[in-house]
Parts: sequence; C-alpha cells; structure tokens
Amino acid sequence: MLDEIMKKSKPKNIENAIKKLSEKLGNKKISIKPADLFSYSHDYWLITFHWLLQGKVPAFPDVVVWPESREDVVEIVKIAHEEGVPVYPYGGGSGVLGGAIPEYGGIVVDVKRMRSVQVHEEDLVVEAETGINGHYLEEYLNKRGYTLGQIPQSLYPSTLGGWIATKAIGQFSTKYGGIEDMLLGIEAVIPPGKIVELKPHPRTATGPDLRKLFVGSEGIFGIITKAWLKIWPYPEERFLMSFASETLEDALDSVRRILRRGAKPAVVRIYDKIETKRHFYKFDEMYGKVGTVIIVEGDPKIARTEKEIVEEEFKGKPMGEEPVKHWLETRFIVKEVSEFAPLGVVIDTIEVAVNWSNAAKLYYNVVNAMKSVKGVLFASAHASHFYPQGVCFYFTFAGLPPKNVSATEFYNQVWDKAMKATLESGGTISHHHGIGRHRAKWLAEELDGAYELLKKIKHVIDEKNIINPGNMGV
Repeated sequence: MLDEIMKKSKPKNIENAIKKLSEKLGNKKISIKPADLFSYSHDYWLITFHWLLQGKVPAFPDVVVWPESREDVVEIVKIAHEEGVPVYPYGGGSGVLGGAIPEYGGIVVDVKRMRSVQVHEEDLVVEAETGINGHYLEEYLNKRGYTLGQIPQSLYPSTLGGWIATKAIGQFSTKYGGIEDMLLGIEAVIPPGKIVELKPHPRTATGPDLRKLFVGSEGIFGIITKAWLKIWPYPEERFLMSFASETLEDALDSVRRILRRGAKPAVVRIYDKIETKRHFYKFDEMYGKVGTVIIVEGDPKIARTEKEIVEEEFKGKPMGEEPVKHWLETRFIVKEVSEFAPLGVVIDTIEVAVNWSNAAKLYYNVVNAMKSVKGVLFASAHASHFYPQGVCFYFTFAGLPPKNVSATEFYNQVWDKAMKATLESGGTISHHHGIGRHRAKWLAEELDGAYELLKKIKHVIDEKNIINPGNMGV
C-alpha cells in the first residue's frame, strides 16, 4: 500500500458500514478494489502531482459508493450516521484544494450516476441531478436553444454538484454570474439521512435563504442531490474584441468604466505582460503589452449596444477578433503541471478578489510577495472575472525548490506569502476555487468571528461530524 501523507485515522466501525452498504445497495454500487480506492484518494490539488510521483497519496478511502438515486444517498448517510463513519461527497474530482480527500478514511460517495435533466421552458429553468457532467449539461441545453452560461475551465471533468459545493464560476460570468446567481432551488441529504428540499422560485422571502447555505459549503453539511437553475435563450449574436494596453491600470480602468455604464460583456479577461506573452505569442503587436479579450453576446440589439460601449470606453489599441478566437481554441488546455512536475517544477494558481480601489495595489503586492520566495521562476496574473465593484485576479506561479527544501515546503511558502499579501491588500483569499483543506488555515483570519458561527452551524447539522470532516478546517 502506498504511503498516505494526510491520513489521520481509520473509522472503527467501517467493516459494519461496508456490510450494511452491500446489503442495502448491492455490490454493483460499491467497491473496495485497490484501483478504485486509489482513484478517489486525491482530487486535482496540484501539489499532489509531486506526491504521486514519489509513490505517495493524500489518503485512501475504505470504500467507494456510486448511488443512483436520492434514496440511495439517504441510505448511505443513514448507515454512516449509525456507524459514525465519515462520508465524502465526490463529483468530478476537479477541485484544486484537497476538498474531497478522505483524510479520516470512510466512504467516498461519487454521485456521477445521478444525472437526470429536464428543461422547464416557460419558466426558463433547468432541473438536474447533481452528478451531471458540466459539459453534457451545457450541450443538452444548447441543443434545445438555451444556455446556463456556466463555463468554468473545468467544464469537461466537473459536475453540477461540485459547482454548487465550491461556489464555482465560469468564464462567461460578467454576463451570467456565478453558480450562486443561477441557483433557484436545491435538494440535499443531511445527517441522519434527512432530505431537505428547497423549491425553486424566482424569489422568496421565507426567512434566511437556506439555499445559499449549501452554496460554497464544500460538502460539510450534506450531499447535494438535485438543483434547479436559471437558464437563458442561446445568444443570437456574438461579437469578439481584443485590445492591447500599455499598462495593467489602463486596461482595468477601461473595464471599470464599461461596467459602470451598465454593459455586461459575457467574457472579459485582462492578461498582464507576462501572461500576454504566454497566451498570445502568435500576435507580434501584443508583445510587451497588456492583452484583453472581450466577448459580447445575446439579443442582437442589446449586444450591438454593449459592443458600442466597449469600443467607446476601452482605451487600448484594438486588435480584432483573432486573439479572441485563439483564446476560445486554447482556453481548456491545462497541461503545464503534468509536463513540468516530473522535472521538479512546482506550479499552482491562486485566485483572489478585491474592490476596484485596491485592485492594482493587490496585484503588485501579491506578485512581489510570491517572487520574494527563493526558487520562484515567475509569478504572473490575469484578471478573469469582473463586477461593478471589483475584480478577480488569477495568479500563477512556478518555481524550483532550493536545495534541502521539499516541493511541499516550497509550495506552502509561496502560498503563505500570497495569502498574507492578499489580506493586507484588502482582498478576499478565494474567489471561486473555494477553501478545501489547503486554504483552511487562512479562513479563520478572513472570517474572524464568523468562523465560529460556521463551526456552530456545522455542529448543529452534523453533530457526529461525519460529512467531509476536516474540510475547511471545521
């Protein structure tokens, strides 16, 4: 058996739990095969690539279960509650912060067999089970003349449940919003096996919005089994625009003015000079500049008006459609880690958010903080999501750990510097990747007294602490 870097303990009653699962669900829905346990021992947390290359894993579960219905999930949670065995909800495994790692052993619940979907056209609502693959869901809607507008970089391997649990957002967010803006209703199973269903309504004032309790909850309250979401008619018109600016500040200020006027481009992405070289190497005129790509889409009349606003307000040099086409063709390619980790290079991305008044300061502070760590080869960023109030910066760093410093130690040093700089610059430590196990140590500092409230809510819902224990530090 491979070494388990993060394993804390093994559940005492796991054998009883496995026996009950087999009796209730049948052997076709459960597995204790080593290959399956290995597959669910990690997610896409990038430092784990280095562990795997060393013959180590974060932590093995004791059993993997594939429910096919809400009733299956109820039985799983009931058994886990009775036996005091941890349960870890699992979607596509594309999380990048260790949120699905079974560090206390127990049951991994992969919901991908739960993938029914139905469109309610008059209401502009899609109803879907949360194991549905993101790409399949969007393709299903597109063929029927609609879009959800949720297009994360992890579109192909991620699931609806994962989007909700991590409060995910997609590349077209400036127009369509994040998953929290799309969610109308939700169904979940919480301990000791109780179904919670919050029906979809355009708006409701029936007390605190309990739907939002599960958005960003990262599997610590229960297992989300179904959701109802807003959809849009598929856009009839699309305009592709790109610009080259002299400075990051010029590009940021242009977008701030565009949004201030009420325009909502679907896509806005500003790349600093380093990332412009990396991503737009085919375009000589963008070399040494700050590149921006913008997509406006929707009803033809609205889209044309928004296009005019973008052209009026953006002060950079227009670069035409080709850079945007290049971005569309390459936006899902994520191969650097698998290429460079075997060479010892440590790479990761860090996304944070900040108000406009602190945007430039945060960018420079975080980049300089990461560069200050010995061994960092480069640190760069692009601004990937925008609001009238501020912006998300998506940083990338890469480096070679100095002699006698492990990949994990080096990795943590860079993250420590980045998180400290973010908080000191008035930013929030996560925009859309969530907290997981890696970011947990900084969560209390950002939430301050509200962190105790989070822990109290967790205890009330899950008094035996069986649902993804340890995630987010609670």
